Amino acid sequence: MGFGVFFLLFGVLLYFDRVLLGLGNILFVSGLPFITGLRNTFQFFLQRQKAKGLSFFLAGILLVLLRWPVVGMLCESYGFFLLFKSTLPLVSEFLSKIPVLRLIFTFPGLSMVLKRFNEGGSLV
Repeated sequence: MGFGVFFLLFGVLLYFDRVLLGLGNILFVSGLPFITGLRNTFQFFLQRQKAKGLSFFLAGILLVLLRWPVVGMLCESYGFFLLFKSTLPLVSEFLSKIPVLRLIFTFPGLSMVLKRFNEGGSLV
């Protein structure tokens, strides 16, 4: 999964190189079951409320492989956000405990948005 993230970031840095993005997508998606387990992966992705996020994520991967890397990455990013938005409060709370990142999380605008999101509201 780490190699997948590396190739995705490297593909974006090289102006959306579709080969690196495709390889990163394949490695990321195939590495996820190795970390969480096959059963847990299927249980997570096949939930009814995550169907929209999963469809956008898979459509983004397909668009990258069909030579539309920018549109595909936008679709993938939106799908990734929809899939993992329930874990964002936990991640933001964890990152705010790291001393260097605590300074970033104390910016007035960002801290207000994160507080509202952690309380269960929307980002806007």
